[in-house]
Amino acid sequence: MLLAAGCASVATTAGSTPEYASAIALLESGQAREAATRLEAQASTATGARRTALLADAAFAWREAGDQARARSLLAQVDARRVGGATGGRLALLNAELALEDGRPAEAVTALAGGDATTLPPALQSRWHLAQAGALEATGDARAAAAARARADAGLSGEARLDNRRRIDRLLASLDNTTLGAYAASLPAGDPLYNFAARALVQRGLPLPRPFNRGEGWNFDSRPPAAADGYRPPRRLAVLLPLSGPLATAAAPVRDGLLAGYYGETRQRPEVVFYDTTGTPAGAQAAYARAVSEGSDFVVGPLGRDEVGAVFREAALDVPSLALNRGASAPPPGHAMFSLAPEDDGLAAADYLLARERRRVLVLAGTDENALRTVEAFRNRLADRGGSIAATLSVGEQPGDLSAALVEAAAAGADSVFLAVRGPQARALAPQLALAGFASRTRIGTSQLASGTGRAEEDAVLDGIVYPTEAWPTRGTSGLPTAGRAAEMLPTARGPAARLFAFGYDAWRISAYLEQLVTAADGQLRGATGDLRLDGFGNVVRQPAWATFSGGQPIPLGN
Repeated sequence: MLLAAGCASVATTAGSTPEYASAIALLESGQAREAATRLEAQASTATGARRTALLADAAFAWREAGDQARARSLLAQVDARRVGGATGGRLALLNAELALEDGRPAEAVTALAGGDATTLPPALQSRWHLAQAGALEATGDARAAAAARARADAGLSGEARLDNRRRIDRLLASLDNTTLGAYAASLPAGDPLYNFAARALVQRGLPLPRPFNRGEGWNFDSRPPAAADGYRPPRRLAVLLPLSGPLATAAAPVRDGLLAGYYGETRQRPEVVFYDTTGTPAGAQAAYARAVSEGSDFVVGPLGRDEVGAVFREAALDVPSLALNRGASAPPPGHAMFSLAPEDDGLAAADYLLARERRRVLVLAGTDENALRTVEAFRNRLADRGGSIAATLSVGEQPGDLSAALVEAAAAGADSVFLAVRGPQARALAPQLALAGFASRTRIGTSQLASGTGRAEEDAVLDGIVYPTEAWPTRGTSGLPTAGRAAEMLPTARGPAARLFAFGYDAWRISAYLEQLVTAADGQLRGATGDLRLDGFGNVVRQPAWATFSGGQPIPLGN
């Protein structure tokens, strides 16, 4: 019995001697080679289980240092059953990552099942979950892989986090509507995957089983009591806009739209103060700081992309805000982003096609920055949900003869067309599309399709092309006069500026109904730009209205 007990596997760590603690500190500070050398030297004078644990740590450190051969050599001397604690966690991660590199995902799953991620520092915990996700995805378990990636998310940043989130979206996209809804409902409260699953449901226009997990940062105690319809505005609203500088022209309709909503409200309204950001990052930071110092309890703005990024990089953002553009990263807790960015048109177009089972798309794109950003967002959303691009054709201001390429795309099975072009370009392309056989296939544009149109006799060739637009001109908006009447009264509500006017109106509405959007599973506003919801990552998700051309005239289209 004593002999058998001596041979049993007992999980052991390398101990906490000063020499060992120093080596691990070097490893965790990024000095992996020095750590590996010290750990291996300690192992050379140790015996039994302690030697095994030191070799395991040395193997991990050598791989971190880039010496994979040495890591594998030491690993061959380690019995994983005799290693526990943080050493066991590092060993399990090492074995899993090597198994994945060698194309043995099932072994990676087994390796991680024998360890404990919570024994590791946050960065390694994220790596653990990512390795687990890679192994589970390779073995065909999309839901478990998505859950593992969601657990990794908190420990990631920058491009790594963006890539991980895209991969989660792609995994969830493989689930049909019924499965996705049931899976979201089965996730426990606080589960890190829930917000991703709920966002996927919102994108598909499906109901949520419960509100998003909001986390910290949302506090409405300073606001007056909510009305029966959810109206609960702040007490002092700061609006950060570039009232001077190169963006002032865009800011004017946003300002007037916000004020139209503000003065159209007959109930208690907050004090509103406008701050000029001058259209610069430094100006936006200074405006935010001044608004906070003067007692504002909610901030709308800034408007420019660089301005938004600059404000969100600030360490202290004690007053919540609604940024009016898309930043480079997710907003901090308690803050939100609302935009009419080109990417939103691409996302809306992809969702529209996917909802109609159009999955192989011909893309015709302009060469300007907006078109390129739109197409990139469209391409990613389509790929995330199992679609593909049949071909992408670049279109100049004066489109040439693309008939041969269009015929080839039609023969290759393109079932739809995405036109990221302005109206005049689309007019030149429409006859070529018809001759190539696309007249009877789904054709969808961006909001720019209506730009440069207005003559029915010329625009008749656009008949049947669907494009996203604002809800205000197509169905009207409570609290605003008709779009035509507003255009007669205000220069900032006519022509291309009308879109920004509607955007400003919705910014006011979001600030006044924010609590409802944050806390209710069915929280939604029927805004001037579309139907608005707030996802679990601080993004206002906009479902636009849709229009098409008929007889050369824009007409509303039922969703």
